Amino acid sequence: MYGDAAHWIDQTPIPNEFVEMEIKPTDPKYIDADLVFSPLPSDVARVVEPAFVNADYPVISEASTHRMNKTIPLIVPEVNPDHLDMIEVQRKSNGHKGFIVTGPNCTAAGLVIVLKPLYEQFKIRKVIITTMQALSGAGYQGVPSLAIVDNVIPYIADEEEKIQEETLKILGRKENGVIKDAKLKISAMCNRVPTIDGHLETIYVESDIKLDTETVKEVLTSFRGVPQELGLPTAPDYPIIVHEESDRPQPRLDRLAGSVMGMSTVVGRIRQGADSKSMRLALLTHNTIRGAAGNAILTAELLVANGYIGK
Repeated sequence: MYGDAAHWIDQTPIPNEFVEMEIKPTDPKYIDADLVFSPLPSDVARVVEPAFVNADYPVISEASTHRMNKTIPLIVPEVNPDHLDMIEVQRKSNGHKGFIVTGPNCTAAGLVIVLKPLYEQFKIRKVIITTMQALSGAGYQGVPSLAIVDNVIPYIADEEEKIQEETLKILGRKENGVIKDAKLKISAMCNRVPTIDGHLETIYVESDIKLDTETVKEVLTSFRGVPQELGLPTAPDYPIIVHEESDRPQPRLDRLAGSVMGMSTVVGRIRQGADSKSMRLALLTHNTIRGAAGNAILTAELLVANGYIGK
């Protein structure tokens, strides 16, 4: 049973309905479900997820294994719901009803929510990102305590590359049966910091047109996506929450912000950059909710709303 197998470390106890949940082998022949959520390690996902697809299961994957496949959508529901059209390309290619939809790196998830309206409204051409990423992003045994207490580690293996590559794909467009990257220059530097949850990022954007802080604030505050239009259960009323205070966002204060806790990206310190065509801001995303499980659930709701599950 799950209650016996799980090494539970969250301050909230395991919900009663899951304590007695039976654990079954990771094999399609033992599973009866409408949808498979896969949080497997990448090397395991590489084998297991296609097996479920071949057995006609839809799979939502949190692994990095298939994210950069040009026929597999990498979804943040408010940002690129149209990429779900790639499901039919997959089905035609593999000859099965099953398919894979992936979720992004936890840092990229909040970043693209903020970049989406800026990229569309202001012709953003360059983005420079510095991240301060929480310990939970590395997992329970990810960073030894003696390495991170009283310290900041200015390196996270493969993280900078993931942020750069995934952001370009998510903001990209469908063309001739594949997803083409957005025409955008991105550079990221990643740091591990001693907070538990909530990835804080500072970003610097350059545009081909003039930017002013009030217009940027309005564009971010008014941003809505298809999940909000459809009223999906896990969709926050405001995907982006803008703070006017000079010292926000902060992980401890803002990581659970929004009408659906942890599903909104919080933005602050919006101010002019080096010239009139640049802008600086800070953003915060709850990495294990919006950046992982919550994004997967919202993606599932979007799949149901579009008829891809049960179709």
